[in-house]
Amino acid sequence: MTIIVPFCGRITPRERQESLESINACLNNIRVMPFEDLTDGERRTARMAVVANPDPADLSDLPMLEWVQSLWAGVERLVEEMPNPAIRIVRMTDPQLALTMSEAVLAWTLYLHRDMPLYREQQTKARWCQHPLVLPQDRPVGILGTGNLGRAAAHKLRENGFPVTGWSRTPWATADIPMTYGPSGLEALLRQSAIVVVLLPLTPQTRGLLDDWRFGQMREGASLINFARGPIIDQAALGRALDRGHLSHAVLDVFEREPLPKDDWLWSHPKVTVLPHISAPTQTGTASQLVARNLQAFYDQDVIPACVQRDVGY
Repeated sequence: MTIIVPFCGRITPRERQESLESINACLNNIRVMPFEDLTDGERRTARMAVVANPDPADLSDLPMLEWVQSLWAGVERLVEEMPNPAIRIVRMTDPQLALTMSEAVLAWTLYLHRDMPLYREQQTKARWCQHPLVLPQDRPVGILGTGNLGRAAAHKLRENGFPVTGWSRTPWATADIPMTYGPSGLEALLRQSAIVVVLLPLTPQTRGLLDDWRFGQMREGASLINFARGPIIDQAALGRALDRGHLSHAVLDVFEREPLPKDDWLWSHPKVTVLPHISAPTQTGTASQLVARNLQAFYDQDVIPACVQRDVGY
């Protein structure tokens, strides 16, 4: 007998089709199907669901739901919208995601490190001017958020000669990179870092974390990369820090509203690089294998993977 698992997601038809085909190719005696294609009986008996930006109303129509498997690493919206707080949330922890993110962090760190925004600006003015080369060991990088993605990024940067310090709100055992903690540790990291990379989850504690005061704590001429969530940064405060010349450049891949509205000032600001949320997209092949393993373990052995701590938001 085949077990039917609902797929609940507000994503493009192409993305949904690719995900369903890839996940189902890895399963035995289990089939993941779109929520709207399930019978009433299949909805009533579903114990878990695969989700990607699900409609909360769909999840409410699954009365036996025990947990959901997200196709994405970010789960703050799920935490906020899940209709039943007792339902457990499993986030995407695909190792390939961490590798992809570390590559993106290295690429855009090098973009800033080698003054590419400056040389691009000079090209628009037909200006031939060489600037002194700073060596990687003299360009300290601070990483806000040292989960799987942050640690992978830190190692990639260190392999390429950059001194790296990580920051976390609370102390935890991670001896593989230098760390700072709490408010005082954040201030110290901001003062010492030439480039600050944001890889934090969005929680009530991190929303608006980088505001006027904290931008003022950053090193004069420092740059910022945000590959986490848009609301972690006070966008107006960032604009003020860029306009007064305290910060030299910001690379932004995430925003409070996505797609970024066409009339947003970020598009045209000369000190901002806008990316369309491309730093670490879920890789369908490897993510599907992980989802399939978790589904098989649940239905074969009644094992639920490690879940999000809803009280902290990740």
